[in-house]
Amino acid sequence: MFDKLQTIETRYDELMGLLSDGAVQSDPNRYRTHSKALSEIQPIVEKFRDYKTVESEIAETRELAGGSDAEDAELRELAEQELAELAARREDLLAEIRVLMVPKDPNDEKNVVLEIRAGTGGDEAGLFAGDLFRMYSRFAEGRRWKVEVLSINESGVGAIKEVVALIEGARVYSRLKYESGVHRVQRVPATEASGRIHTSTATVAVLPEAEEVDIAIDAKDLRIDTFCSSGPGGQSVNTTYSAVRITHLPTGLVVSQQDEKSQIKNKAKAMKVLRSRLYEMELQRQHDEIAQDRKSQVGTGERSEKIRTYNFPQNRVTDHRIGFTTHRLTEMLDGDLAEMSETLTTHYRAAALKDAEAVPGTA
Repeated sequence: MFDKLQTIETRYDELMGLLSDGAVQSDPNRYRTHSKALSEIQPIVEKFRDYKTVESEIAETRELAGGSDAEDAELRELAEQELAELAARREDLLAEIRVLMVPKDPNDEKNVVLEIRAGTGGDEAGLFAGDLFRMYSRFAEGRRWKVEVLSINESGVGAIKEVVALIEGARVYSRLKYESGVHRVQRVPATEASGRIHTSTATVAVLPEAEEVDIAIDAKDLRIDTFCSSGPGGQSVNTTYSAVRITHLPTGLVVSQQDEKSQIKNKAKAMKVLRSRLYEMELQRQHDEIAQDRKSQVGTGERSEKIRTYNFPQNRVTDHRIGFTTHRLTEMLDGDLAEMSETLTTHYRAAALKDAEAVPGTA
C-alpha cells in the first residue's frame, strides 16, 4: 500500500506542476482534466502526508522516552503519554487512508436518468410508481438538484405507468445508484372495501447520464422515425410530425419522445435517454464479467430481485439486500431518504474495502 501511496504522491506533485504551466492554463480542456485528476487524489495525499508527519513525531518522541538519566524521568513519562496518543492517531490515519484507497466508482459524479415503471398490481402499482417519483423528486429538491421530466405516461390522478426524468446536481449518481431494482408496496388500497392488504410493485432504474465521450453512437446504427404527438398539447398535437422514435439497430433499443413541440428538442431528449441506456448495458456487461470471478461486488443489483418493501400498516420500510429496517415510511415517501442512502453507502463501501484488502497487492 505504501508503494502505491508514494506513487500517488509523486503524481500529485506532477499535476501541481502541470497546473502552474502556462501552456496548460491556456488550454481549458487540459486544465480541466488535470484539475479533476488532482482533486481525486488530493484527499489521499493529504492523509498520507499527515501519516508521515505522525511517523516522524513518533520517532522523535521515542528518543525522548528512551532517555536513561534520572532527571529525565518526568520527561520520559510525558513522552510515553504522547507516544500513545500519536500511535492512536497513526492508526486512525491508516484506517482513513484504506477507505480512500478503495477504487471509486467513476460514475459517482454523474447526473442520472431515472426511470420508474409500474409493475404488478394494476392501478395500485401505478399509484405506487407515482409515490416513488414524488419521493425521489422531493429528495432531489432538498439537495437543490434539478429534476427534468423527459417523458411521462400517466394513468390517472397520481398514477404513473412510466416516467423518465433527468436529475442534475452534485454527485447525484453516488446517492441514488443503490435505488435500482424492484420496489414492493404492501397496503390497503382506497378502493378496497374489506380492508385487505394488496401487494404491488414498481421498478426503478438509475442510469448514469452518458455523455458523447462515454458512448460513441454511429449514425448508421440509428433508425429515426417521426410521427404526430398524441395527448394534451394544443393545436400542434396530431398535426405536426414533432414526435421522435429512435431505434438503435445493433441492440434493438427503442426510445420515443414527444413531450416537446419541437422535433429537434424531442430528438435531443431521446438521444440522451438512448445514450444512458447503452451506457448502462455496457456497465452491466462489465459487472457480469466481474461477478463470474467474485461473489461480492458493489453494483445496482438484479432487476428481478425485490430490493425493498414498503409496508404501510406497520409504517415500515425494509431493504432486503442489507437487512436494514426503519419505521419511518411516511418520512421516506416525503423525500427523507438520507438515512437509507447513508446506510446503503456505508454497507457497500465496507464491502468494497473488505474486497480490496482481500486482493493481493491492494493493501
